[in-house]
Parts: sequence; C-alpha cells; structure tokens
Amino acid sequence: MGAMGRMLIAIGAMLVICGVWLLLWDKTGWRLPGDIVVRGRHWTFYFPLATSLLLSALLTVVLWLLWRR
Repeated sequence: MGAMGRMLIAIGAMLVICGVWLLLWDKTGWRLPGDIVVRGRHWTFYFPLATSLLLSALLTVVLWLLWRR
C-alpha cells in the first residue's frame, strides 16, 4: 500500500505542476519554436507539436524513475 500512496502523491504533484504551468502559459502566450500556429480571418488553429514532444519526454523520464526497481 505504501508504493501506491507514493504513486498517487506523485501523480497529484504532477497534475498541480501541469495546472500551474498551463495557467501561466495561457497568460504569457509562450510557445516553443516547433509549435504550429495557423491564423485565418476568423479562426486560429494551434497544434503544440514541440510542446507535446517535450512533455512526453519529461513524463517518460519521471515515470521511468518512479517505476524502476
């Protein structure tokens, strides 16, 4: 049960960090160079390619560190 508790705490901490990051990111408009933004007259399409790759790599490292034995 102790391992499950630590895992839940780690997941909760990651969610809090991601939530704060999203709030700050929305206010600053910060984007990575590889993110794709297409603006039309009345619409905007945003595809965060570089951000997705970076978050995937970070999550992979964090989960690998948590689950290695």
